[in-house]
Amino acid sequence: MLIGELSRRTGVSTRLLRYYETQGLIEAGRGPNGYRHYGEDSVVTVRQIRALLKAGLTTEVIRVVLPCARGERPDFDWCAELWDVLNGELAAMDERIEGLRRNRGALADFLTRP
Repeated sequence: MLIGELSRRTGVSTRLLRYYETQGLIEAGRGPNGYRHYGEDSVVTVRQIRALLKAGLTTEVIRVVLPCARGERPDFDWCAELWDVLNGELAAMDERIEGLRRNRGALADFLTRP
């Protein structure tokens, strides 16, 4: 399918699909006319990417996780490396949340001063 059809079927802009391609998240062949051509499996892959981005993962992490993703939700074929990557991301996210809590507390403290 051409990039416009993939965009329509996934709701993702063509610009973003090209970005996913440059990040190594999706692959496109080229037709004789030079147009990108995506396989049918690209629809599920793009939906997986969107779900993983929504979970707060970066494209770099998604590139590692994506080969283990199954289905649009996605579910995973678990292995030690994947478990470690996702646990590491969760721990980093928890650290950022705690940092934001500290920042919020300091800012709230400024607002309570006369």
